[in-house]
Amino acid sequence: MKTTLNLVGSIAVALGILGIFLPLLPTTPFLLLASACFARGSTRMHGWLLNNKVFGTTIRDYEQGKGIPAKAKVSALTLLWASLAFSAFQVHGIALKAMLLAIGIGVTIYLVKFVPTKPAQLAEPVVGE
Repeated sequence: MKTTLNLVGSIAVALGILGIFLPLLPTTPFLLLASACFARGSTRMHGWLLNNKVFGTTIRDYEQGKGIPAKAKVSALTLLWASLAFSAFQVHGIALKAMLLAIGIGVTIYLVKFVPTKPAQLAEPVVGE
């Protein structure tokens, strides 16, 4: 099981890194998935992810209950609903479309109501000017 978790975590990290450069691929959800997998599969990889200077702060803030940035929420929800809409046009059957809708509503409620939004950091005031 640990091998599977580490494999899924590694794939999620790769997709998260691609998301930094590709505008339609969100970074944060993939990195949070990787963190969850590594937390159960490899303490060494989980530590590496939490201490990464590029995305470690976002993951630590989420795991400590401080939330995720509003921009990450918006991009996650935008991609979620775009993929679900695309999938709904591809599948046939009301039951599958209802399942896609239920998943979308559930994830949206979770992100909006239960995941705190991290306030934007303000720039430090320049003293002495």
